[in-house]
Amino acid sequence: MKTIMTCIGIVCVSAFVRPVENVSVRPSVVQAAIDSLTLKDGGNRTNIDKGVRQVARLWQETDGDEEVFKRFCMENYMADPAEKEVAFLKISDYMEGINGHYNQMLLRLQENITIDNGELHPVDQLFGAYNPSSHLQDDFYKNKIAFIIALNFPSLTLAEKEALGTDRKAWAYARMGDMYTRRIPPELIQKWSETSSDADVYIAAYNIYMGHLRNGKGKRIFPEDMVLLSHWNLRDEIKANYNKGAEGLEKQRTVYEVMKRIISQEIPVEVINSSDYEWNPHTNALFQSGKEIQGTPESTVRYQKMLNNFNIMQEIDPYAGNTYIDRNFNEDMEVAVDEISRLFDTFLSSPELKEVGRIISKRLGRKLEAYDIWYDGFKARSYLDETKLDEQTRALYPDAGALEKDLPRILEKLGFDEQRAAYLGEKIAVDPARGAGHAWGTAMKGQKSRLRTRIPAQGMNYKGYNIAIHEFGHNVEQTVSLYDVDYYMLSGVPNTAFTEALAFIFQKRDLDVLGIAGHHPDEEAMDILDRIWTMYEISGVSMLDIAVWKWLYAHPGATAGELRDAVIALSKEIWNRYFAPVFGVKDETALAVYSHMIGYPLYLPAYAFGHIIEFQLENHLKGKDFAGEIDRIFKLGRLTPNAWIREATGSALSVEPMLQAVRKIVISSTINNSR
Repeated sequence: MKTIMTCIGIVCVSAFVRPVENVSVRPSVVQAAIDSLTLKDGGNRTNIDKGVRQVARLWQETDGDEEVFKRFCMENYMADPAEKEVAFLKISDYMEGINGHYNQMLLRLQENITIDNGELHPVDQLFGAYNPSSHLQDDFYKNKIAFIIALNFPSLTLAEKEALGTDRKAWAYARMGDMYTRRIPPELIQKWSETSSDADVYIAAYNIYMGHLRNGKGKRIFPEDMVLLSHWNLRDEIKANYNKGAEGLEKQRTVYEVMKRIISQEIPVEVINSSDYEWNPHTNALFQSGKEIQGTPESTVRYQKMLNNFNIMQEIDPYAGNTYIDRNFNEDMEVAVDEISRLFDTFLSSPELKEVGRIISKRLGRKLEAYDIWYDGFKARSYLDETKLDEQTRALYPDAGALEKDLPRILEKLGFDEQRAAYLGEKIAVDPARGAGHAWGTAMKGQKSRLRTRIPAQGMNYKGYNIAIHEFGHNVEQTVSLYDVDYYMLSGVPNTAFTEALAFIFQKRDLDVLGIAGHHPDEEAMDILDRIWTMYEISGVSMLDIAVWKWLYAHPGATAGELRDAVIALSKEIWNRYFAPVFGVKDETALAVYSHMIGYPLYLPAYAFGHIIEFQLENHLKGKDFAGEIDRIFKLGRLTPNAWIREATGSALSVEPMLQAVRKIVISSTINNSR
């Protein structure tokens, strides 16, 4: 089956990155060190070979001459397994302390950027962009700690890791081996921190004052005080209006016009994060004091932020010996980009999606429109009055402190016993977020994970609550996979897709926590359709994210304007291939609105991958003790994706279970006709 790389010619170029050459240690000297150590410890030839060669790749002239290199290997290789285990535990303990305290420093430095502490001052961004750990890697090469780790705990290939089976200590050793595989100058690490922070500030302050919008007839249709963050809140506003008749449809179309202006960068800069003007996104007319004035298009700011991310990654590439695409997929996600693209392509090309599209169209009583990629009518809450949900959540959570106090009760509602709920709840703190919200994990026992969520002055509305439960899922995973995993080096999950999957599982149960059950007679079938449609949306966006980065590597000298045009062209091409056959409309750009592409490069595929994982986990959890299984699964730690999913569910990663589930649904008259 064809993938997007073969169908869209402009993204099929694969970039070659020449690694920074290391000429400080000749191959003959490397081999001599290997031979000498093999005589000393002949039973571990493979590990010796790996370790010495890894040290040689990282060694620079400033670390010493060839004699110093050889002497270092002879003096620091640990042949005794008992000595190696002691060193491993000591290094793990030291790294936990270092990681934990650096994490606390970052929390403090970025506090005003991420938490709603009032208006930002320029000095906040300067401190928020500072990375106190940027010189740590360089220091550890200088004092030889990095070389000791690389020599005795060399990096394993993906295949070698997956051959480790259930040997937990071997897995932990392998994760220590991932610590020092490249040598990036500290000034580049700091530059990446500054670039990332700049993009994060940009998207965290990209609010649209909806009460100052005009519809196609020039009238206001949104509440005066409504302020929505792009793209998250804009998307959620579309979702919230599916059960509100002609008025809801008008709001959805207006929100989508806002999105398209953001994507094209025709949006006037005057209306971004400002209530001083009125704006008609349908015509792009700008008004002040009732008079139409000339606005200033944002032009290319959005795409310059993307380009900044790419440019710093290009600077890092030679030191890593590969591209950011390779690092993101092969090393971080531990799934090849072509493999994950094939998974998404298989799903996006499935004929079942046309049937789901027909169901949605019939339920809406109209033809599908592009923003219906966010159709929310299969969720149980779509049958409920969101105004009443807002009243309930605002009463429960007037501020961050109320939510934090309630975390143990939420866990009890999810099936955790009182003692376990208190144990987990006391390790999580809640902060009022400046942006849409996020979960910030800890890196050391004794510290708390942070749940950041947006809480308006009148209290948390239902949309915010739903997001908060998602973030809470992250926090529970972060807590269990640190405090309760058997080795610190295995703390966490295989990659970001897995933590997203686990957060989705919590988010799905938000109404259960509120005590609202028995949502719909066809709830199971509706849930499957909802997850299929959500996967449809996020898979397409993920393919665009990948395609954009492939285009960037094929056009390394591109300007922000050229990138803007490419993103728009690619979004249309992907839409026409996978979405036009279902929606019946071509050349839509909806896929390009996601803020993740600005602030979190290549993070979107983790969401789609996460939906695949979540579906398999939900199938596994049926009929089982939810809390007990969640605890067991979270304690698996950071294995590779394939090894983790096998241990968690007993099956391999695949989109086929999702497609089989849709095929088995008996499309009843209830599902066809009720909205």
